[in-house]
Amino acid sequence: DRVLVCIKDLTLEKADQEVWVRGRIHTSRAKGKQCFLVLRQQQFNIQALVAVGQHASKQMVKFAANITKESIVDIEGVVRKAYQKIGGCTQQDVELHVQRIYVISSAEPRLPLQLDDAVRPEVEGEEDGRATVNQDTRLDNRIIDLRTSTSQAIFCLQSGICQLFRETLIRKGFVEIQTPKIISAASEGGANVFTVSYFKTSAYLAQSPQLYKQMCICADFEKVFCVGPVFRAEDSNTHRHLTEFVGLDIEMAFNYHYHEVVDEIADTLVQIFKGLQERFQTEIQTVSKQFPCEPFKFLEPTLRLEYREGVAMLREAGVEMGDEEDLSTPNEKLLGRLVKEKYDTDFYILDKYPLAVRPFYTMPDPANPKTSNSYDMFMRGEEILSGAQRIHDPELLTERAKHHGIDLEKIKAYIDSFRFGAPPHAGGGIGLERVTMLYLGLHNVRQTSMFPRDPKRLTP
Repeated sequence: DRVLVCIKDLTLEKADQEVWVRGRIHTSRAKGKQCFLVLRQQQFNIQALVAVGQHASKQMVKFAANITKESIVDIEGVVRKAYQKIGGCTQQDVELHVQRIYVISSAEPRLPLQLDDAVRPEVEGEEDGRATVNQDTRLDNRIIDLRTSTSQAIFCLQSGICQLFRETLIRKGFVEIQTPKIISAASEGGANVFTVSYFKTSAYLAQSPQLYKQMCICADFEKVFCVGPVFRAEDSNTHRHLTEFVGLDIEMAFNYHYHEVVDEIADTLVQIFKGLQERFQTEIQTVSKQFPCEPFKFLEPTLRLEYREGVAMLREAGVEMGDEEDLSTPNEKLLGRLVKEKYDTDFYILDKYPLAVRPFYTMPDPANPKTSNSYDMFMRGEEILSGAQRIHDPELLTERAKHHGIDLEKIKAYIDSFRFGAPPHAGGGIGLERVTMLYLGLHNVRQTSMFPRDPKRLTP
């Protein structure tokens, strides 16, 4: 007759009710005729008490004390109001008085890492000499690391980003599409592609769904988006680069100006930020306990600066750079700090990039041949989206491809798709892991990739 309940639902309202709970043994501590267990489900936990009495013998107390950490158990018991708040548990006002306990799956006694160590803030560990867990140990034992309350919160919030992305765009009239990940030519026209054996020839893993999004626009879908893996064969071992990540991609036809698209993308991100604030406060607070960070700030409407304005701000801060020079990572971060100081926002757009630093398919600015109708979006001083108006005229596209030294034969199908009438359009691609990292103020994208892939890691 007992009801299976979630730990997060065990509140004072459930006091004196008989319940059945399944969870993992987080810690156990025997004390005389009693054993205190902490039972965990995802990012929630509760204290459970096994005490000698009507429902428990000495043997049962001993049995409970010897259950190994991380074992999965079923507990039948009664929810009782705690005499005082229980520190270290999410459910601080109640505890579970155990009547029966069943081991569903026993864990090995020796764990590769301790979960308490894995959620300890690094500064706190340094101050009192207690252990913390380094990144490689976490990733080598990712299944255990993903059980921590911090990891559970990170990936619940990341799921929320995908959900809000879809909800917002579907509400705006976009259609979700699925694009090929095995392609015949490099999507970005560069060398950073993974080559795969494809029967008697070679193929590539897609660097972007870019070309296929555009083909859908040419096929009159008008507004499309997709969520899927993106592959980059870049030998970059930085805090923000992965060889495989999840792309949130948008493409849209416009009527008068590409800023219609820029505004639509920016508003989509703002709706995501607002949705995270409203729906995921528990997860945000859980992560901030281990990784303290200022709340993410943004403006409505989103701040948009031209590239030349950003360069001027950097020059005022003592940076020497040319008008057509791309932003380096240090300069990106510095500009982010300058924008935050001046405009009090962590999210902004940089528009009108120099044409020389953008891909071949980027539309030149008709008013200035040295600039382009392209833009990047930034969170906490790091780029999370790169986008542009695409060239929809096949002759201009051919000319630009030649200028970039691209083999026209390899992109013939792409160029030909614009020969039968193509509307003006623009779009961009967002890195899901990077957005999650920067929204939460984390320091490495591997923290927000469930099973990260980089030049040095191919497992687990």
